[in-house]
Amino acid sequence: MGDDLDPRTEEQISTWRAYVSRREAIDGRDVDELEDHLRGEIGRLAASGLDADEAFLVAVKRLGGLDDLSREFAREHSERLWKQLMLADEPAAPRAGGLALAVGLAIGAAVAVKVPALFGIGFADPGDFYPRFLPLLILPFVAVYFLVRRRATVATVAVVAAPFVAAAVLMAVYPFQPDAATLVLATTHCAVALWLVIGIAYVDGRVRSSRARMDFIRFTGEWVVYLALIALGGGVLIALTMGVFAAIGVDAAEFTQEWMLPCGVAGAVVVAAWLVEAKQSVIENIAPVLTKLFTPLFTLLLLAFIVAGIVQGVSTASGVEVFGQRDLLILFDVVLVVVVGLLLYAQSARDPLAPPSWFDRMQLVMVAAAIVVDLMVLIAMIGRIAEWGASPNKLASLGLNVILLANLAGAAWLQLRFAMHRAPLERLERWQTGFLPVYLAWAAIVVVVFPPAFGYV
Repeated sequence: MGDDLDPRTEEQISTWRAYVSRREAIDGRDVDELEDHLRGEIGRLAASGLDADEAFLVAVKRLGGLDDLSREFAREHSERLWKQLMLADEPAAPRAGGLALAVGLAIGAAVAVKVPALFGIGFADPGDFYPRFLPLLILPFVAVYFLVRRRATVATVAVVAAPFVAAAVLMAVYPFQPDAATLVLATTHCAVALWLVIGIAYVDGRVRSSRARMDFIRFTGEWVVYLALIALGGGVLIALTMGVFAAIGVDAAEFTQEWMLPCGVAGAVVVAAWLVEAKQSVIENIAPVLTKLFTPLFTLLLLAFIVAGIVQGVSTASGVEVFGQRDLLILFDVVLVVVVGLLLYAQSARDPLAPPSWFDRMQLVMVAAAIVVDLMVLIAMIGRIAEWGASPNKLASLGLNVILLANLAGAAWLQLRFAMHRAPLERLERWQTGFLPVYLAWAAIVVVVFPPAFGYV
């Protein structure tokens, strides 16, 4: 290693090293060598007259793109790469955990999902047990994976564990009525809230860092991609299992429904998290392609909806009649959430130093269209509440749409300023990641307040 630099530069190098170390194709010795080159370059630039911050940024840029570096290293060391990713448990790695930890926790999640069977609670006929507790049976194992992997402090462990304990107590003591809408809302929002709590473990307690929050957003997007791929493969496996056993006269439906499906889902949630950590350089090649493919498609969908809504609204002289259909409102809530996700995922996969491009302007069009759709949906929701009265589903959806509208409006303004070269991308990133606590707070409100407020029905 080179000579020690000033404390601020040392902190920046430490952050850079932590990021590079996440590439599992690069072991500790390679990171040491890269850091040596980085320190030497910083020293030369500082000697030429640059200040510490400028020297660090220029040195990192000259060292080469980290994604390109990972890909080149993987090509040149493919044999070691595959052994490292698929066979080894990283005994010499500078961070804890690996494949063995992930497999152990995946098995633990699968066992946790099946433990209720010992008490006569089946997955096919669960009563209200699984609707209450399914997120609490699986997500703690993902949290443990990152707490171990990051070698979390006792304080971070306590901060992550407390919401899980509180959620378990609430879901156990709330007297939900059979088929209660508040139970469905509580379970889904509990899953969202606990996933955001997992983010605290993922960033190792650095919740105030905009860059750390963006790293968690990137992880979430990549996790969704891997989970979808695992789900597709699992669907094929289940179909083949049932087909093969049916060919010999054995009905495997109960086995697949009671064992393969629940255990597979529970294990896949943990394994997908490990895959993101283990093969980041692979998925990061896919991320820009996915965002560039789906952003234009969702933009066209939103524009088509706006045009169809205007045409139908004029023909019926009542926008509420057109947009007041419950299923349609739910569908476009999902679309708006996906739009926000696409925007975040695109930003997380983007080079923050690159100038605005056509794709940034395409995103601005998508966000503007999403704002118009959100306003149309909000008007329809208010109309439904005025006509039929309030309900937990309507108010939960209304609150989500208000938050989405605020998020999208600020994002549109900052995206416009960035496209016009009047604001850096960092401001847009800080705005977007700053909404994570807002979504967490709203999810917590729905879990804690809505059930008693609506009589647990």
